[in-house]
Amino acid sequence: MAIVIAAWVAALLVFSSFFMKTMIPLRVVAIASNVAFISYALLGLTYGIFGRVYPILVLHSALLPLNVVRLREMKRLIETVNRASSSEAFDSLIPYMTKERHRKGEVLFSKGDPADRLYLIGEGSVHFPELGKQLSPGAVFGEVGLFAPQGVRSVSAVCEVDCRLYAIAKDKVLELYYQNPRFGFFLIRLVSGIVQQDDPRASPAGTVA
Repeated sequence: MAIVIAAWVAALLVFSSFFMKTMIPLRVVAIASNVAFISYALLGLTYGIFGRVYPILVLHSALLPLNVVRLREMKRLIETVNRASSSEAFDSLIPYMTKERHRKGEVLFSKGDPADRLYLIGEGSVHFPELGKQLSPGAVFGEVGLFAPQGVRSVSAVCEVDCRLYAIAKDKVLELYYQNPRFGFFLIRLVSGIVQQDDPRASPAGTVA
């Protein structure tokens, strides 16, 4: 029967989704499984069991547009990164970052603290006492400790003036990496300062801590 075939196809698609290692194939399989489950539920009208399967129709009718939107967002992000300069790539990361405001003299982190996030300066400037240097808007800092084997801060960071910062947590960095390895590789290069030479807002020496 067609309804049995639809049920098995939907089940196999859900099962195969557990073998997806990146987000785009996962979203594609999820969309296919949504369509299969919707077909299965609608076939319930023909076979007189719709009253028992309509919750499946409701669930997957809601999940289908969500998966389509997420797939489009991910493809758009990857396309942006593939053609982006460093400045544009920073802008594409901002939706994944949290905005923070800090007062003049506030210590963002101290030497030896666990490194759990990296920062992009939106406004203000940040001073690093151990290095005797400061960073201005557009500079990234904090990734050295983030990717270091010991995972701790190598210097302290203090706001010289009132600052607006964008922060992204280590877990989110790893999530973005595993969602798309190509994007992850570009992201690591980006925050390591290797591609900052084409970003007029930040100097190559602007990545610390």
